Amino acid sequence: MAIRGVDHINIGTERLAETVAFFRDVLGLVEGFRPDFPFGGAWLYAGDGAVVHLVDLPKGKRPSSEAALDHFAFAIDDWDDAVARLTRAGVEHRATDVPGAPIKQIFLRDPNGVNIELNYRLPVAASAKRSATATV
Repeated sequence: MAIRGVDHINIGTERLAETVAFFRDVLGLVEGFRPDFPFGGAWLYAGDGAVVHLVDLPKGKRPSSEAALDHFAFAIDDWDDAVARLTRAGVEHRATDVPGAPIKQIFLRDPNGVNIELNYRLPVAASAKRSATATV
């Protein structure tokens, strides 16, 4: 067996409609097919993959800050659009650069307190320019 990547994340929530709206309207995922499980929920897709599975719970769980699993991360392809979407939606977030790496990150929380990281890899030309100015 060899792990090839992360297939999906699962979030239990008592705020299903709000959580679906957050992942759909703020982060741009698309609600799609979900098997006919005997409990409520939703699957949200990035392209062909259902990357976020939501399970409707009668009582919410603890936020990431109180759990062993701290966060999950998505790779994004448009930094400016991500920042603009979060700002328009009034979602509190923190942007930072990764020291010594061509990556910019945005940290935020979903309506359930789940920590989310958005990673943007700088284009090669911008990355080379950053490295050159860092060594001067």
